[in-house]
Amino acid sequence: MLTPEAAGTTLDAVARAALAALRPPPRLPLSQWIETHLRLPEGVTALPGPVRLWPYQRGIADAISDPTVERVTIVKSARLGFTTLLSGTIGNFVANVPSPILALLPTEADARDYVVSDLEPIFDASPVLAGLLTADTDEGARNTLASRRFPGGSLKVVAAKAPRNLRRHNARILLVDEADAMEAGAEGSSIGLAIKRTLAFADRKIIIGSTPIDEETSNVLRAYALSDQATFQLPCPDCGTFTFIRWRHIEWEPGRPETAAYRCPTCEELIPERHKMSMLDRGDWVVGRPEVRDHRGFRCNALVSPLPNAAWHKLVAEFLAAKDDPDLLKPFVNTILAEGWREAEDTLDELALAQRVEPVGLDRIPAEVLAITAGTDVQDDRLEVTIVGWTRTEAVVLAHVVIWGTPDEDTTWAEHDELIRTTWKHPHGGTLKVDAAVVDSGDGDWTDRVYAYCFPRMNRRVMAGKGVGGNRPYIQMSKSKVKGGRLFILGVDGIKTTLISRLSQGKTIRFSDSLEAVYFEQLTSERKVLRYSKGQPVRRFERKPGAQAEALDCLVYAFAARQSLTVNFDQRDDAMKMPAAVTTARPRVVQSSWMKRGS
Repeated sequence: MLTPEAAGTTLDAVARAALAALRPPPRLPLSQWIETHLRLPEGVTALPGPVRLWPYQRGIADAISDPTVERVTIVKSARLGFTTLLSGTIGNFVANVPSPILALLPTEADARDYVVSDLEPIFDASPVLAGLLTADTDEGARNTLASRRFPGGSLKVVAAKAPRNLRRHNARILLVDEADAMEAGAEGSSIGLAIKRTLAFADRKIIIGSTPIDEETSNVLRAYALSDQATFQLPCPDCGTFTFIRWRHIEWEPGRPETAAYRCPTCEELIPERHKMSMLDRGDWVVGRPEVRDHRGFRCNALVSPLPNAAWHKLVAEFLAAKDDPDLLKPFVNTILAEGWREAEDTLDELALAQRVEPVGLDRIPAEVLAITAGTDVQDDRLEVTIVGWTRTEAVVLAHVVIWGTPDEDTTWAEHDELIRTTWKHPHGGTLKVDAAVVDSGDGDWTDRVYAYCFPRMNRRVMAGKGVGGNRPYIQMSKSKVKGGRLFILGVDGIKTTLISRLSQGKTIRFSDSLEAVYFEQLTSERKVLRYSKGQPVRRFERKPGAQAEALDCLVYAFAARQSLTVNFDQRDDAMKMPAAVTTARPRVVQSSWMKRGS
């Protein structure tokens, strides 16, 4: 006997099938329709003209146009042509199956850029689509760019960051691009809210695509886990076995990316790249869970892409350049391999870090250090400043200084100014100074005082910074002025994640032996944990009970300051070898007695 829930599910499936049978299907499967009718204009692609889909694109397209499939999830890398497929999907529904269509992108800028740079040019270049989209005057002049009408339907392109945009729109067709860049807000998951806008349609179609970002919190990987989990597999030219090619299957001779080839895991033959195109032509989607019928899932990476920039030897060169730097390796894992990033061990050993100190400091600057930044944390009775030197590939924590005095006293800020105006002798004979500094303005008690100090010093790249959680750039200037100056928004979660990865790998961050033990206690004061917010998994940093975090915060600000700089290291290296100009006496830097106080 069926439960009410099961009966409801069965009735929904029957209703969808009945409606699909009544609705005339497109004259051609989506893949054939795209290749027959879609044109790419110059400026949108390096190959303008009629669209020619690759085998992996055809399988996805035909699943989208299959009336028995309600959901399609695509786990993708870059360089696979998903944006063109998205535009072709919209064009097919506009021309053949007019419906209310909702496209969800991460930000307003993404939505507008997609409409202007991709969708409109393709519609204009394709005779069957030209002139079909008109401005939706009911939306008002401000929104007409991303709100269009066509005979029998409408198209809304909205931003996930503004969930209010979803309240007024019902849609039969929902397309979500870059789902992993969409974070849950106060109203919950924007993707979940968008899916609710399709509930009125028994024959709805939900298409979600994204490059995965973090494995534990990935929207697209969670959706893919519920699908039939197809992977695009290529046949071995020698044994004929189909394989989903992963990075572990690519081999090369040490130091010679040009020798990159594919090692078949079955016959163990090494397949040169010249066979890649013939393998691609015979490639196919292999389903992992055939029992799932109405949710197709596709996973494909750049290793099968035929584009010149996705040649195996070029990907190997990219990997070799990125492998020692988590900031570079994560994008490679995400955008090339279509895999979610696995966080490094979140618990750092303060004693192990303290044992890595070196005989370096402000009075012993390593020759390879060619730039300096500072990060300042503001407390009620002091300013704490971390000074970091930068080589071409590493960060060197040269000093952590405490300036005692309340932030409402001019003398406190005068001493801070004296510190960051100091010049230090470089081993090559030149001098270095602080190239950029970020001062924390997030403490509401002293925000105005920080503004008053930083804003007049913007020409020296002394910046007032405010840390914000979530997936954000390391540092970004506010769009408008705040009390007469520019505030800099810091993506502290991203910076802390980078710090943990670097510290746990024991690479790219070095420490002066002038740092006290308490510095390392504070540096390891937070850990990243998995929590659930509005039903969505979120990785966030939490303070260890009773721990202080000034050293960690200062290092975060110094890292953000580095991101604001463009340093020509070759020119800087030459400058350090030039005779030093005559300067005023070097200000005195007092080592913090607070480090010996304990807490």
